[in-house]
Amino acid sequence: MAEAPGLAIPYLTVGSALDAIAFYREAFGAQETFKMMAEDGRRVLYARLVIGTGIVMLSDDFPEFGSGAIAPVPGARACVSIALTLARAANVDATFARALAAGAVGEMMPADMFWGDRFAALSDPFGHRWMLSAPQG
Repeated sequence: MAEAPGLAIPYLTVGSALDAIAFYREAFGAQETFKMMAEDGRRVLYARLVIGTGIVMLSDDFPEFGSGAIAPVPGARACVSIALTLARAANVDATFARALAAGAVGEMMPADMFWGDRFAALSDPFGHRWMLSAPQG
């Protein structure tokens, strides 16, 4: 029997990691646990954030390296979504409102879904799509 894999953690590439860290702190209550700046002193080479019980890693785009992910274009359709599971349905509405106030764009207003969750979707200012969900009731 194969050994179970480890935890899947999203690694986001953004156009301005310092701004993204500030946004994730304000919108989702992220806590920065590690940050390493690039040699230029302006870009983040690597950062680790804790959001709830999950981890998100991120960095600035480094096109000069010629490999790796590129930052998405804000306003364009995202090819991946990050799901943020919350404890209570009311938290979906509150987190959605806080993210919009911080600069996110709402894609789907909070609503009760047929599968039993309160659900909403938004795009952050850096081109990443977030889905918020919690059990109804």
